Amino acid sequence: MAVCTVVAENKEAPRRYGGRVTAFVTLSCITAGMGGVIFGYDIGVSGGVTSMDGFLRKFFPDVYRRMEGTSVSNYCKFDSELLTAFTSSLYIAGLVTTFLASWVTARCGRRPSMIVAGTAILAGSAIGGTAVNLSMVILGRVLLGVGLGFGNQAVPLYMSEMAPPLHRGAFSNGFQLCVGIGPPPPRLTNFFTQKIRQGWGWRVSLAAAAVPGGFLTLGALFLPETPNSVLQQGKDHDTVRVLLRKIRGIHDVEDELNDIAAANRERASSRRGMHMIVTQRQYRPQLAMAIMIPFFQQVTGINAISFYAPVLLRTIGMGESASLLSVVVTGLVGTTSTLLSMFLVDRFGRRTLFLVGGVQMLASQLMIGGIMTTQLGDHGQVSRTCAFVLIFLIAVYVAGFAWSWGPLGWLVPSEIFPLEVRSAGQSITVAVNFLMTTAVAQLFLPVLCRMKAGIFFFFAAWLVAMTAFVYLLLPETKGLPIEQVGRLWSQHWFWRRFVTASDGEQAELEPVTKVDKL
Repeated sequence: MAVCTVVAENKEAPRRYGGRVTAFVTLSCITAGMGGVIFGYDIGVSGGVTSMDGFLRKFFPDVYRRMEGTSVSNYCKFDSELLTAFTSSLYIAGLVTTFLASWVTARCGRRPSMIVAGTAILAGSAIGGTAVNLSMVILGRVLLGVGLGFGNQAVPLYMSEMAPPLHRGAFSNGFQLCVGIGPPPPRLTNFFTQKIRQGWGWRVSLAAAAVPGGFLTLGALFLPETPNSVLQQGKDHDTVRVLLRKIRGIHDVEDELNDIAAANRERASSRRGMHMIVTQRQYRPQLAMAIMIPFFQQVTGINAISFYAPVLLRTIGMGESASLLSVVVTGLVGTTSTLLSMFLVDRFGRRTLFLVGGVQMLASQLMIGGIMTTQLGDHGQVSRTCAFVLIFLIAVYVAGFAWSWGPLGWLVPSEIFPLEVRSAGQSITVAVNFLMTTAVAQLFLPVLCRMKAGIFFFFAAWLVAMTAFVYLLLPETKGLPIEQVGRLWSQHWFWRRFVTASDGEQAELEPVTKVDKL
């Protein structure tokens, strides 16, 4: 099969900014990263809480009775509309909130959105931890969703705009690292609190989300705005210049300031960012990535594993404590892998990690599906050996996601949008992510009941599609300043038909077409 690709011959290298990694930037991004910790915390807490006997007895007694019985298929014991509503209500709220968060982030700045996020999470964790009925539990989840809607809109943009260009991949992957750091604490909390005989351990797990929420709220009060956002708010160039010097640790920041100012003038020419990115042909590549990358990120099946891993492990016959402890182990594997990706992404590039991680996840999904198809029927349990093999394969799968589609699914969208559509583009990314997360959370348990082990082959088919998508359609953005990433589309074999580069860019980077054999 012949595929047309484009190799750029650089007559003049793209402009590189000066600067270094300063303590100021590092501390600012660590503080902002609490938004990712909160996202990860919820992923870790929801699956564990929904497998706790005390929580199920109080709010989902029908599920608890099915779990204790033997007449229901192993694949259907947790199939409950109310149980999936508990998980997905947070993401529905996040989806609805995303577009309001986009408006606030663009007009008021990244920092105010993070303050709103932290405040909503504090309120949601308080209500969830003190809930006395299902309505209170779901209200707490909705408030957490509002917090995540604002946080997931603002935090990736903040980290991407604050990071030095040569290290933007590592800094932006810090968001996914924080998402990876989030699940182990609630999983450990779930493991220990489920042993409380009175059955109220789930209250501790739900209320503890206030810890990262409090850090985000307090930290955001003292964070600086990004230079891009400060200029976007109408501040003068001298103010932005002083901030850039503090962030980059050097005196000469004129090149970066000029690029930010030029991007801001483009944005000022039309304030309808959402209308522009949806209707104007030149933004077709960014719009496609804003939709397809978060879509593919979710159909890897990762959130099915993350949300329902304890439930899945209890499905194959593991006890309550053993299933929770196994999830802790796989979560630590994921966190370690995300940390590894921070060191690899700016060395090997985004495409390489996407492709290798996709192959790793595909192999593990196929083996998980094969083992469950042959070893687990509607009744009974798998052998102890098979259970350990499944846990190992889940860990391999989580590791593959955690150093590829996990961090890169947030990094790449955050760095490809021009300033004039950046907030709108990020809101589309977050909205699609929430929409697909909601769909997976809502549908996984009923689909598992009907497709049984076949659901893992379903996810494997999507892994093939997304790996091909990256190979054919995603250009490499490694090392380019964020305001210069846009020139890549005019050099790409497919996207250049939608984008007309300026004469200056054409002279600077003349594309040469080649044909590669696959």
